[in-house]
Amino acid sequence: MKEGPNIAIIAALVGDPARANMLNALLGGTALTASELAAEAGVTLQTASSHLSKLQQACLVEQEQQGRHRYFRLAGNDVADVLEGLGALAARAGHLRVRPGPKDPAMRRARMCYDHLAGEFGVRMFDSLVGRKMLLVDKDSVEIAPRGAKFVTDFGVDLETVRSSRRPLCKKCLDWSERRSHLAGSLGAALLDRMFDLKWARREADGRVVRFTPTGEQKFAATFS
Repeated sequence: MKEGPNIAIIAALVGDPARANMLNALLGGTALTASELAAEAGVTLQTASSHLSKLQQACLVEQEQQGRHRYFRLAGNDVADVLEGLGALAARAGHLRVRPGPKDPAMRRARMCYDHLAGEFGVRMFDSLVGRKMLLVDKDSVEIAPRGAKFVTDFGVDLETVRSSRRPLCKKCLDWSERRSHLAGSLGAALLDRMFDLKWARREADGRVVRFTPTGEQKFAATFS
């Protein structure tokens, strides 16, 4: 008998097209209802509920009750990391779904990857921090340098609070559209939250797209040169 984690169970759950669409919708970090996820998956509410039950039993999603409504979200950052990694692998292997329309270029430009910035803008930010020796990269590990700590503090991020998170402070996340790394971890999430606070950008209500204002784009370029 084989020992160790049974990845076949998780792979089978994620591999179903309807469930994959649901998980991808939740990758934006927003909690969604079963009805909203059914629409994302193109299935009936009854079928969506069955899928969500299986995902919940496997600890891939979790449920939150608000009054009469039930909301679903990813069960953790590790689930988001796996999904984004699978997306990057699928893109590298050429398994892409073509959906014409204005949202495709917008998704590639700037989007939510669970709770941090991805796409062209996310990769530019990571490259800037690494190139200016604010982040130190050694193979798969990423550490913040003293000058990086000063930079993010001056930017308005409470680094001590961010460090107190159970999550890794800095982590590389392979971007499926750019095929290069962007910054994940608690620091990546805090930097994006700060950009939202500064009104540089806003998240679209109905998806993962992050839209920068013209002023915000200029300030982003100046800050992460």
